[in-house]
Amino acid sequence: MEKNINTKNQAKVVIITGASKGIGAATAKKLAADGKLVVVSSRSLSNCQQLVDEIESMGGSALAVACHIGDEGQLQNLIDRTIARWGRIDGLVCNAASNPVYGPSKVVDYAAFELIMRNNVYSAMRLTVMAAKHMAAGSSVVIISSIAGLMGSRMLGAYGISKAAEMQLIRNLALDYGKQGIRVNGVAPGLIQTDFSSALFENQALLSKIEHESALGRVGLPDDIAGPICFLLSDAAAFISGQTIVADGGMIISDPL
Repeated sequence: MEKNINTKNQAKVVIITGASKGIGAATAKKLAADGKLVVVSSRSLSNCQQLVDEIESMGGSALAVACHIGDEGQLQNLIDRTIARWGRIDGLVCNAASNPVYGPSKVVDYAAFELIMRNNVYSAMRLTVMAAKHMAAGSSVVIISSIAGLMGSRMLGAYGISKAAEMQLIRNLALDYGKQGIRVNGVAPGLIQTDFSSALFENQALLSKIEHESALGRVGLPDDIAGPICFLLSDAAAFISGQTIVADGGMIISDPL
C-alpha cells in the first residue's frame, strides 16, 4: 500500500516518462541522488519497479507507475497516482517516444505516422496540460526532442518531423504557462547509446562518420543528457523558457571535409 507523504517545504517531485531505461533512467537516478522524489514511468511496471528498488537502495525515494503515453487515460492515472502519493508536481520530463520506422519519409504509411505524432507530440502536450494543473510557480517541464528535428534525414524522416514539432510545442507551452511561473524547455540529444537507438548503432559506417566528423569524436551516453535535463529542472535555469538545448557532442556543427 502506498504511503502518502506531505511534501510541503520538502523535496521536489518530478515525473519522468520512458524512465525505466536509457536517458530516463539516468535522469531518475541523478535526480534522486540530488534528493528529488521521482516518479518512474514506462509501459513496463516491472522495469520501473526495478529502478525504484535501485534508487531506494541508495537512499532515494521513488514511485513506479506503468503508463503508455499513447493512452490518455493512463496519462491521467500517472498524474493522479503522483498526487495521491506526494500531493504535488514540481517537474515533468517527457522522455518517452516512439519510432517504428527507420527509413525515408516516403515509405511511412498513415498508421505509423499517426502513432509517431500521437506518442511523441500529442502525448507531451496532454501530459504537460495535466501536470500543470498541479504545478506552482517555479515548476519546470522538460521535453526531450532530438537533433533529428533540426536536420533532414533519409533514415529518421517521420521521427524528425515529430521532433521538429516538439520544439514548436515547447515554444507554445512556454508562452501558455509562463505567466504562471512554469517554465517549459527541451533537450535535443544527438546519437545516444540506448536501446531506443540500437538500430542506428548497428550501422558501423554511421558510427565511424560521427567519430570522425563530430566535435567531440564520440557518440553520447545517457548521463550526457541527464545533466542538461537536471539543469533545466533546477533553479539555475530560472530565467530560461521556450528553449531547446542541443546536446549532441558537436554533430550538427560537424565538418565533412
